[in-house]
This record gives sequence, C-alpha cells and structure tokens, in this order.
Amino acid sequence: MDGEQEIQKAYEAILNNDFEDAISWFEKAVLSEPDNASYHYKLSITFARSGKLGKAIDHAVAAYGLEPESEAYQYHLTTLKAKSLIAEADKCLDQSREREQLQTAIALLKQAAALDPLSAEACLKLAAAYAGVDDYDLAVHAAKEAIRLEPLNKAAAGLLEEYRRKLRQYLKP
Repeated sequence: MDGEQEIQKAYEAILNNDFEDAISWFEKAVLSEPDNASYHYKLSITFARSGKLGKAIDHAVAAYGLEPESEAYQYHLTTLKAKSLIAEADKCLDQSREREQLQTAIALLKQAAALDPLSAEACLKLAAAYAGVDDYDLAVHAAKEAIRLEPLNKAAAGLLEEYRRKLRQYLKP
C-alpha cells in the first residue's frame, strides 16, 4: 500500500470516530514516505486532537523541517508550542499557589500568549495567575484580552468583573 492509500484509510477512520486507528494509518503513511511533510502534518493534527501533544509537536517539527516555507506548518507548530507552555503552566498552578510557582506560570503563559496571540485560554489563565499574585491591574488587562478574543466567553466576563472589584478594593485608601 502506498502513502496516499494509507492517508485515505486514516480519513475513513476519522469519519468513523476511530482516532487511534487514524493515527495508526497516518503513521504507516509517514513510514512509507518519511520525507512527505503533509503526512507528518496530518499525523501531528491527529495526535494533537487525541491529546498526545508531545508526539504532535514531534511531527509538526518534522513537517516544518521538511517545508520551512510553509506558513501553515509554521503556524501549527507555533500553536502546539503555545499549548505545551499552557500545559506546563497548568502544572505550576495545580501544584501550588506559592508565589514562585505563580511567577513561573506567569512567565510560561506570557510566552504562550506571544506564540499564539489568538489563545484566549492563555489569556484567561494568565489573568488568574496575575490575580494569584495580587496584580489585579494585569489580571484585568489579561481578562479583557481574553474577552476580546472570545466575546461570548461568560467565564472571562465573570473573572473580569471579579478582578475589577478586587482592583478597586486594592486601590482604596
């Protein structure tokens, strides 16, 4: 079987909501044509959708390495790196509410937001991390950015109001 037939089998598996089988077929396509950037890219997307971020990044790197002029491959890799930073920041936020951990999370989330300026998730988590260190001015700013990116996000709107209230309390003489 050639790579294109394996890609078709992968798409059939996706249509049947069998993402593990799709991954298997995409992997076979990559093995049959390891220098085909498109195959790595498709496998990367499927890994990402299956929550396998590390493998998704590996194949995104491979796709971009094979075709560095591709804006689509570059964008995909950049957004995956941002998701990885967000996941790393989540670990810091989950482990402890100590100031040092929050500062680490803030640094990671700022990097994620710079890599993917359309990530409302990074902005919301950044707002929460800023609030955790009592920097309500920056928390309000980050929450506003999340709302700008996702105007219908009720959680962001609620956090924005909460952080505005806390900022007013914080600024009272």
